[in-house]
Amino acid sequence: MGRRGELAVFRETFARDPEEADFPYLFHVRGNGGVGKSTLVRQWESTAREQASVVTAYVDDEVHDAIEAMEAVSAGLGRQGHPLKRFDKQLTTYRQRRHQAESAASAPQPGPGEPGAAVPSPSSTVVAQMGLAGLGALVPGAALFTGAVDSQQVALGADRVRAMLNTRLRSHDDVQLVMNPLTGLAPVFLDDLADVAERCERVVLFFDVYERTGPVLDTWLRAIAFGDEYGSLPVNVQIVLAGQLRLDTRVWGDHLGQVTEVTLEVFSEEEARTLLSTHGVTDEPSVELVLRLSGRLPLLVDMLARSDPGGGAAMGDPSETAVERFLKWEPDPERREAALACALPLQTDEDIYRAVVPESAAGSYAWLRGLAFVSPQAGRCRYHDVVRAAMLRLQRTRSPARWQQAHTRLGDVFRQRRLAVEADLGTDPEELWKEAVWREHRLNETYHRLCANPRTALPDALRQSAYAIGLDVATLRRWAQILGGAGLDTDAAALVSWGERLEAAAEQEQPGAVVLTLLLNASELDAAGRALAYTVRAEEHRHVGDAGSSLADCEAAVALTPDAARPHAGLGETYRVLGRYEEAVASCTRAVEIDPGYALAFGSRGDAYRNLGRHDEAFADFARAIEIDLRYAWAYASRARVHEALERHEEALADYDRALEIDPSYEWAIGSRAQLFERMGSYGEALADYDRAVEIDPQYAWAYGSRARVHEALERQGEALADYDRAVEIDPQYAWAVGGRARLKKDMGRLQEAVADYSRAVEILPDYAWAFQGRAQAYVALGRPDEALADFTRALDLRPGYGWALGSRGELYERLGRHEEAAADFTRAIEIDPTSDWALSARSRVYLRLGRHEDALADCARTVEIDPQDGWNRMLYGVVLRAAGETTGAEARFADALRLFTAAAAGTGDAAVEAHQGLLLLHCALLDPDRAAAVCEALIALGPGGDPIRETIEDLSLLRTLSPEAGPGIEPVTRRLRETLRHR
Repeated sequence: MGRRGELAVFRETFARDPEEADFPYLFHVRGNGGVGKSTLVRQWESTAREQASVVTAYVDDEVHDAIEAMEAVSAGLGRQGHPLKRFDKQLTTYRQRRHQAESAASAPQPGPGEPGAAVPSPSSTVVAQMGLAGLGALVPGAALFTGAVDSQQVALGADRVRAMLNTRLRSHDDVQLVMNPLTGLAPVFLDDLADVAERCERVVLFFDVYERTGPVLDTWLRAIAFGDEYGSLPVNVQIVLAGQLRLDTRVWGDHLGQVTEVTLEVFSEEEARTLLSTHGVTDEPSVELVLRLSGRLPLLVDMLARSDPGGGAAMGDPSETAVERFLKWEPDPERREAALACALPLQTDEDIYRAVVPESAAGSYAWLRGLAFVSPQAGRCRYHDVVRAAMLRLQRTRSPARWQQAHTRLGDVFRQRRLAVEADLGTDPEELWKEAVWREHRLNETYHRLCANPRTALPDALRQSAYAIGLDVATLRRWAQILGGAGLDTDAAALVSWGERLEAAAEQEQPGAVVLTLLLNASELDAAGRALAYTVRAEEHRHVGDAGSSLADCEAAVALTPDAARPHAGLGETYRVLGRYEEAVASCTRAVEIDPGYALAFGSRGDAYRNLGRHDEAFADFARAIEIDLRYAWAYASRARVHEALERHEEALADYDRALEIDPSYEWAIGSRAQLFERMGSYGEALADYDRAVEIDPQYAWAYGSRARVHEALERQGEALADYDRAVEIDPQYAWAVGGRARLKKDMGRLQEAVADYSRAVEILPDYAWAFQGRAQAYVALGRPDEALADFTRALDLRPGYGWALGSRGELYERLGRHEEAAADFTRAIEIDPTSDWALSARSRVYLRLGRHEDALADCARTVEIDPQDGWNRMLYGVVLRAAGETTGAEARFADALRLFTAAAAGTGDAAVEAHQGLLLLHCALLDPDRAAAVCEALIALGPGGDPIRETIEDLSLLRTLSPEAGPGIEPVTRRLRETLRHR
């Protein structure tokens, strides 16, 4: 009733052209509670829907951030046949990345010295390292503790978070999406909205109860309405805001002139009388009393009109409040009590209704839903704030004991609901907080416990805040509103203050550190709560690579609650990350002694056992973890690593398969299985897994780099190079991929490019010994021995036991004629690996050049003992024997080598190429140039790459040095091989 002018103002906009300069595309409906804002907004929405080709979306205080608001708009438009498909897809991607973030905390991490396996999921709670800037101005009392926080450490935490996200997500775009989702979502939202606006005459977005949502939506809405940060709002999109408060001038100040303000006041007397007449209230005494009691507030006028049984005489004493009068007018006393009781819950469904009302009124839920001040919402109903606040005040002041009993009973109802969910999902708080249904029950239970007894319930509510920050900012805001709302409803200043502080923390760029600091400085928090806060903060330190800070927080948590399992498990995991595996085992053992059903502690201890090589104990722990939680994906994947260590590949594959059945998007397990396939030589399966990994995440640089390695093994150099390029494009700091590309370019003969890539790799990682070794080899191929020696030496400075670098430097010394230094390097390589027949062969050659025939013969004899089936070892043995004058022995070794090479040459692939290389050198050594020439042609016909031909030329040059008499036969085949290289 009434509001004809306001209805006309909005209806007239549909007759206007949105292109007009003064077109009212942003409305703000303002007025006190109960004045009819929501009713007007709903009428406006109906008016819009009556127009041809107009679609609308309605958003209320069920949303707690801009992302939820965009999702609500998409859902509303989707119900009218205009879904925002690209936005919905991007939102799904964002949530997948958040899921990866949440699951990363449970994923096995590489220990010290282990390869940096891909773990592409950051924890969603890493924000606990950051976010103190501006806290003193926003959070009451913050000055008491902000001075104790090292801002440089906070800034360092931000850098660590970004570095960790880059490492684990392997995608700059995904990192940005996780850390700043609005930047990734809002532009797509506006693009999709523009498509809808192009198909429709008008799109109208309604934001009701804006006094509650404004603080979290203001900046985003102003940006899409007036800015270009995310894109442009189509001209035929209107926005309607409705709330009790004026728009915040700090946000909207420069644009208030473009806002069409619609201020609602109480009804005029004529409007109030008209509404009363529609409800049959026409006798003057009744009308006068309603006007006086309601103050012409539309909600109360309607409520009183609906409730009058038909005569002013029933109204009684006018000094009572309107709400109390309404309850007295209801002739059924049990319904009056039911109406009061149902004001206590934040929202009511039929089950809650039956739990709180007298049994005789249990069938009157439909009556309750029909009351004037009750709004039905998707099966539930909610009291208008004005009426609910009055009813709550009435009950709290009338009977504090009954107030406490009623809220305790409701707390028990929601506790039972929560426990029912836990029966299906388990009791792990971190996992439970991710479940929306459980979370809703926990929020409601906490609200009623706080209302029943604010002082005793506050410590547990604060303790639960540590879990709330681990999910998302919207959940933290809901939690803050629960505390603040309970404070207002019970007139408890402490709760109001905590609600304000937590809401202010939620406004920080990174709220986690703010909340944890608040909790750790809270006098109301008990020892268990402080221990939890320390434990959560320790996890965040650990996730961003600050194991030292994590250890300090874990120790503080254990000291506070020595008989709690989670702090001990956290301490064990921190020890494991630090490589202190024995201490990790001890701490995790204490955790499972306290809680024998703690799957995470068993898993962490199992991984510590794995690092200690105590495989049986690792298997036992992983089996126990899986027994506790059959869907514990990372326990299966971790057990697979133990199977791999024992070369039990089929068992490892089975465990990886099971992990991926549980979580098909578990990228770490996909990548690990791909690596195992690669080691097994199952390149097709490895490629399939790497393909799957990049399909799940097209920005997964690690998977591209690993797939490149498989392409190399299959001699697909073009595909390998493309994958390395893609990996480096995604992550320019990915040193391993840069180094892998350098190696490939070296193998392709692109030596200058290889040197550039190796140089880039060591610029990224100055202690990257492998890259120094690779660049040294490229310098050798370029004929730059001095630079090569410098790089070999640098690699050995970084890794003194680096056998490959020792052998390579020894070979270079040998080529440079520095035989004593070459012998020293080969000797060191043999000390590192006494079974290295390659190093023994190399040293035997040097000994031969130095005239140390006996030493050379001893090394050759040892190589044959190590590998009797290696033709190369026997051939070299023959050369050394002939140089020593032992002709008969030499002929026997040559005959053995001929037999072995001939048998291998009948095969295919690399083995056949290597056998032909050996036969070529052998026939040269046997002074048989005709056979050498024939084998040379057979080798060329096999079509080997450039490297085998270059290697053969180098070996022939070495043979000429060791056996000068073979020189005449070596010359023609060397020329033929060089000619072949030139034509490739």
